[in-house]
Amino acid sequence: MKPNQKGMGIMDKPPEESPDRQAAKSLSKIGKKFLVMSGKGGVGKSSVSVNLSIALSNLGYKVGLMDVDIHGPDIPRMLGLEGMLGVNENKKLQPLIFSENLTAVSIEGLLQNKDDAVIWRGPVKHSAIRQFIGEVDWGALDYLLIDAPPGTGDEPLTVAQLIDDTKAIIVTTPQEVALADIRKSINFCKTVGMEIFGLVENMSGFECPHCGKTVSLFGRGGGERTANHGGIPFRGRIPFDPEMVSCGDSGISYLEKWRESSVSEAFNRIARQVSEAD
Repeated sequence: MKPNQKGMGIMDKPPEESPDRQAAKSLSKIGKKFLVMSGKGGVGKSSVSVNLSIALSNLGYKVGLMDVDIHGPDIPRMLGLEGMLGVNENKKLQPLIFSENLTAVSIEGLLQNKDDAVIWRGPVKHSAIRQFIGEVDWGALDYLLIDAPPGTGDEPLTVAQLIDDTKAIIVTTPQEVALADIRKSINFCKTVGMEIFGLVENMSGFECPHCGKTVSLFGRGGGERTANHGGIPFRGRIPFDPEMVSCGDSGISYLEKWRESSVSEAFNRIARQVSEAD
């Protein structure tokens, strides 16, 4: 290569890094990664993602929450986050800030109109998720939690391909219809070689505020039986609480408002298990 008058090569600036290289550099600054997934919708997977992220951040860890539910992003609303993702001086996307220890990214942060439908096929979704990893200024994180849409389609498969050390947290209700689909999620993880951190049974009983009796709205014990049958850890039960719905709709932290509840205790127990995992 012939030098120019300034003693530099023909290229006076380095070539732009490939998207895969950008993603690899970003992931190198992140400790542990968890994919929160479910076999079907309606089991409270996003609620688990949000509240587990908050519980970990309350323990003092730096946490990022990445919403890869491209077609139905709920994370910003549940965290009470508004506005578009900004761009910093390094031309990186800036995550939305929930607290000093918790930031989040969602496709909703790139949409001018939040009610617009995102109509993308698999390859475009793959590129968007890779952008969420490599072109977002996550900084140094202890944990990255990834909220995936229900099922075993493009989004969880893309995460498995791009982040090979991700561990799965599978969310279900005790209901047999949900458990049948959870078994598919377990087999998905085994097929793609993703380690399963464990299974969480959500909406596991409702404690009557008047008599204190626990009512099993969707059955009981199915999550633990399914975990035992699949040879994976069972990480605990999270009771049903109507206040969880209210807080999620209002963008209010349930764990802050109802710190002494059995639901908050359950999330804190699971967060400690995550923090103690290898």
